[in-house]
Amino acid sequence: MSRGAEHGTGRTEIEGQFRIFPAKGKNWGGQGIANFEPTCKSLRQGPGTGAAPHPDDVENPVTKSLLRRSTAVAALGTTAAVVLTACGGGTADEPAALDPDADLTQQTIVVSNWESYMPEDIAELVKDETGATVKVTHHATNEDLVAKVTAGGGDGLDVIFGTAPFLEAFAKEGLLEPIDTSLLENWGELDALATDGAVIDGETYWAPYTWGTTGICYREDLVDEAPNSWYDLLTPADEYKGKVTMMGTDRWAVLPAQKALGFSANTTDEAEMAEVKDLMLQAKPNLLAYDDNTFYERLISGEAVMVEAWDGWCNYGTAENDNIKFVVPEEGSDLFVDGMAILKSSKSKEAAYAFIDTVLKPENHAWAAENILYNVPNQAALDLLPDELLKTYDVLGERRPEMLEGEALTDVGDAASLYTKIITEVTAS
Repeated sequence: MSRGAEHGTGRTEIEGQFRIFPAKGKNWGGQGIANFEPTCKSLRQGPGTGAAPHPDDVENPVTKSLLRRSTAVAALGTTAAVVLTACGGGTADEPAALDPDADLTQQTIVVSNWESYMPEDIAELVKDETGATVKVTHHATNEDLVAKVTAGGGDGLDVIFGTAPFLEAFAKEGLLEPIDTSLLENWGELDALATDGAVIDGETYWAPYTWGTTGICYREDLVDEAPNSWYDLLTPADEYKGKVTMMGTDRWAVLPAQKALGFSANTTDEAEMAEVKDLMLQAKPNLLAYDDNTFYERLISGEAVMVEAWDGWCNYGTAENDNIKFVVPEEGSDLFVDGMAILKSSKSKEAAYAFIDTVLKPENHAWAAENILYNVPNQAALDLLPDELLKTYDVLGERRPEMLEGEALTDVGDAASLYTKIITEVTAS
């Protein structure tokens, strides 16, 4: 979702120069790559996500990394507990105390992230500016990350990027280091709603990186009236039947029906989920497709007029056609967060803290919004975005009430199998 060098990684229009890491000295910083394959196979593959097209690069918006990243986001939370259980989890040794005088030139940290979700030249920048050695590895999906982390209790990794329900599951397994937010100079820039969601039993376990919500992305020139309800997708007007898509992964496949019926997006009640299934079955004949990867392309071509979409991904369509708009239905929606966490097994926690703190600097955090086209929970960063970008993507740069009122998706634990069973039965019917 962010850019590689050929797509603009390392570039910013903020002050004309991209700098993500501080100068050498007391400031800690770093990030990393490990070349290993997970030894525990994920139990389920979701659809794919990856790097968002940059506004200057929208002629060919579908990239391999884009498809990879959608899988990661789409699989969010439904299988986290199941995969962790199947892989056996892990218990890391008790962490050593942080050393405020640590020499970062002697530290190497490994960061696992989705491909193109941060600048490709971070390792070089960190080495030049902090002295820390930086290596980067990629996971294609949250499940891939689960396999990496649980294979050896996190050995070989220091910082991970993941979606909140998966990070929550890691924390409950004792795999994450609680974060002392007083050591992060830029923590105070973050929105309290996002940081509060990272707290489990009084401890903070991740730093929010991006956040967003799910709604309806539509062609305003191809519909008589703008949609405002999930029922506009579930039971569309006759002229729109066969021209709407919904997502086919567990959490987002059920979300429209859950919200339309007034249920929680995290419900584990079997009777409620039975009603959700019934409504999904009623909606299925009206659909063009279940689509987690190319729904915005269908809008661009006109094949679809309304689709279930993440707000950031709707922006990819808007980049090519300004008739493509986004709305959160009146029944409400979700609030999802991707965050950065430190593994308890990390041997270079000082560099890990430095990496996270530097990414959270407003001038650096703004890079994510500019290149990924998702909001970041950092108003100081959003204030630095170019005016042209904000005019093009009207869901960026705002603390939008309809997003902030969304229900945070959480780990549903053992109910993951119920979600998987329902979506499998609906899509196979």
